[in-house]
Amino acid sequence: MSDVQKAMALLIAAFHKYSGKEGDKLTLSKGELKDLLNNELGDIFGKNTDQKALDKIFKDLDANADGIVDFQEYVTLVACLTMLCNEFFNKK
Repeated sequence: MSDVQKAMALLIAAFHKYSGKEGDKLTLSKGELKDLLNNELGDIFGKNTDQKALDKIFKDLDANADGIVDFQEYVTLVACLTMLCNEFFNKK
């Protein structure tokens, strides 16, 4: 597999590692999202213990306001974070 294909496989695997623990295996609940953010992106976000901050992140991600984060909404988060990291490292 190419590096991009490996990255895609890892993104998919990370999503499914956390989805479905509290319900639908194709979506993330707020608790599942918190676990994903803390365990997979803790270096970027820090360990998130602030419920208001988590609620805001969840609300911002839940584009269609259905109370869950689906795969497309998750990928949007990862893409935005990737763009911000790219900008940060290009400025250095």
